[in-house]
Amino acid sequence: MTGRGAKLLILMSDTGGGHRSAAEAIAEALAALYGDGVQTTVVDALAHHMPFPWNQIGRLYVPVVNYAPWLWRLLWWLTDSPRRTHWLFSALCPWIGPKLRQLFLAVQPDAVISVHPACNHLGVWTLRQMGWQTPFVTVVTDLVRAHPLWLCPQVSLCLTATDEARQDALRAGLSPEKTHVVGLPVSSRFARRLTDGHSIRARLGLRSDLPVVLLMGGGEGVGRLYEVARGIAQARLPAQLVVVTGRNETLRRRLEAIAWEIPTRIEGFVDNVPEWMAAADVLVTKAGPGVLSEAFIAGLPLVLNGAIPGQEAPNVDYVVTRGAGIAEANPARIAGWLAERLRPDDETLARMARAARRLARPDAALQVARQVVALLPDRPPSAG
Repeated sequence: MTGRGAKLLILMSDTGGGHRSAAEAIAEALAALYGDGVQTTVVDALAHHMPFPWNQIGRLYVPVVNYAPWLWRLLWWLTDSPRRTHWLFSALCPWIGPKLRQLFLAVQPDAVISVHPACNHLGVWTLRQMGWQTPFVTVVTDLVRAHPLWLCPQVSLCLTATDEARQDALRAGLSPEKTHVVGLPVSSRFARRLTDGHSIRARLGLRSDLPVVLLMGGGEGVGRLYEVARGIAQARLPAQLVVVTGRNETLRRRLEAIAWEIPTRIEGFVDNVPEWMAAADVLVTKAGPGVLSEAFIAGLPLVLNGAIPGQEAPNVDYVVTRGAGIAEANPARIAGWLAERLRPDDETLARMARAARRLARPDAALQVARQVVALLPDRPPSAG
């Protein structure tokens, strides 16, 4: 690496927002720790470096999980076996491998990091078929359950968010020395936990005399956001409601047309989620791993109103059994629970907030960056 920074390649895909967020958090951590000592390239491997129809998976993912969850559940079950996963990728590698080979030849990476389950087997097998011993690191961006698609025993390192996911890796044949629990990488904007809620509320234009109920459906605004928001408002809770619809412009316009019963803010896609979380007293959301990890850092009590079948379903039990939130999908019951919890003499939300903070791993991205760089033969110096 003399005379240049180490070249690191991060493979991701826009199948949901969590993979890109994790990739960007790792790239940010690498830059913060090593500066010009590393050159990081983030690529959407599925969209730009795989043949049809695999390059359409990102476009199809959200419609499938939203409107055909039964199909997603079936696909999850069919591949939920290390042996079946091995057969699947063995069949795909001769077809997809040449495209990945072109990518690796173009970038000439000193290490490869995958934050997407479709990239691990295909990526490391292609590198080894090329005769390259380039370190290959899997960063599992699901919280509790690591599906066999994530888990290739030939990778150099597999980093998981929880011990539960690490146990999946061990059962899939990865050696203990290759598997470590680091947490789920989130941006340093979340790691710097904001505590001055009153000034943040003023900056966001929120009232200081009412609790804030934050309702989110991820970057794509999925789930029953409309029904839950209306249930909360029609219950006339002593609170103000913030609904973040993400990229779901149809939902945003529909909500903006309503004459709300309580003070309500409708936001589309926002890039200051840490501030909205710092301003909130409770978060209502689906059980996506990224938003849960961010909420843990913010110390936000959670109401989980849904989960994608397969990878997100175990997250619900993880949150509930550790006391950081509840699971409830019915809008009326969500409103009723909030009405009780927002009473001045109720300590439930405070207890949940403390439990959420105990689950937080704000330095996960930094840990990933350090472990990846430790695999390089010539480690770049710290940026200071």
